[in-house]
Amino acid sequence: MMMGLNRVKLGVDVFFERDLSDLRGKRLGLLTNQTGANTGLIPTIRLFHEHPGLQLTALFAPEHGLLTNVKEGEKFTDAVHRSTGIPVYSLYGETKKPTDAMMEQVDIVIFDIQDIGARYYTYIYTMAYMMEACARTGKRMIVLDRPNPIGGESVEGNLVDPDYTSFVGLYPIPSRHGMTVGELAAYFNEEFHIGCELEVVGMEGWVRHSFHTENGLPWIPPSPNTTSLDMMLMYPGTCLVEGTNLSEGRGTTQPFEIIGAPFIDGEKLQDNVNELGLEGIRARALAFTPTYQKYHGQLCEGIQLHITDRRTFKPVKSVAHILAVIASMYADKLEFLEYDNLRHPMFDLLAGNDVLRNGLLNGDLNLYHEQCKRDTEKFMDTRERYLRYR
Repeated sequence: MMMGLNRVKLGVDVFFERDLSDLRGKRLGLLTNQTGANTGLIPTIRLFHEHPGLQLTALFAPEHGLLTNVKEGEKFTDAVHRSTGIPVYSLYGETKKPTDAMMEQVDIVIFDIQDIGARYYTYIYTMAYMMEACARTGKRMIVLDRPNPIGGESVEGNLVDPDYTSFVGLYPIPSRHGMTVGELAAYFNEEFHIGCELEVVGMEGWVRHSFHTENGLPWIPPSPNTTSLDMMLMYPGTCLVEGTNLSEGRGTTQPFEIIGAPFIDGEKLQDNVNELGLEGIRARALAFTPTYQKYHGQLCEGIQLHITDRRTFKPVKSVAHILAVIASMYADKLEFLEYDNLRHPMFDLLAGNDVLRNGLLNGDLNLYHEQCKRDTEKFMDTRERYLRYR
């Protein structure tokens, strides 16, 4: 049950309560998607466009498009916003980085997008690329902060090695980073010397340990496969499955909550995983037939992961152990996907290096777990000075 829609006040709400006279005469660009809305579900685009003192001149759309209806990895072109007539520049088409021509249309860029708290989720890197463009062209950037829906205390995973950076891991942050987009913006700007003129408009009332369901806020899915809080809690771990020939559940109603393939015996996998005694989670055997992506139209068996305790569940550690079980059961069937346009296997880009994959192949995850512990501690020390909410 919701605890009242105004318990947490979003950055966009705080922004429109203040004196905006310093923005008069400035051409404003808005990097957003359908998650850009205030606590009353009024779209941020409408709030800017209809405000008598503001001039909205450009929209920028990240992966999945302005309406978040475009499938993962699918490019889209520039367009015109139907109800306002404002140009929409694609940042997931010919380029992921804003061009000088795009930046000529604006004086200030505002970012308002909901993140889900995992390193692989690309919106935070679109934000970083926009910060770079603002620094390059002498423009200002304002980030309207939003909650981390899977909480801001738990941090888990290793850091990305420099040779393994990609658009699913642009900076050395853990798989579950425990930061808000505003905190990340400040972190990126300082730690990686972007040098953007940055302002973060903070929230009011958000506490670090809270999950989305405890914030009293309506929820707008940030992408087509973002289905629930439990899915988002699993995602820092289960997204790794994308780099294998296992199905992560795309094309089903439970993406990133199930793991399977035509060659898996679901009941045997269920029993072997549950024997591990992983904290906060149980596996249940199931069968499914994906409607697209891997094994489209083929019957798969596998497991659905059920979270029994959100506080103790460790998605990265748990999924690493589950993949180790699958690797031992199906050593001759499990594959790590490689693509011609990528210099490393996709799994390694998601994992941030080859340590986990080598551990799975060798049957020993000790090095991986040691690296995660060491890297998490290092990150926690650095991120401390960028945390806004205590």
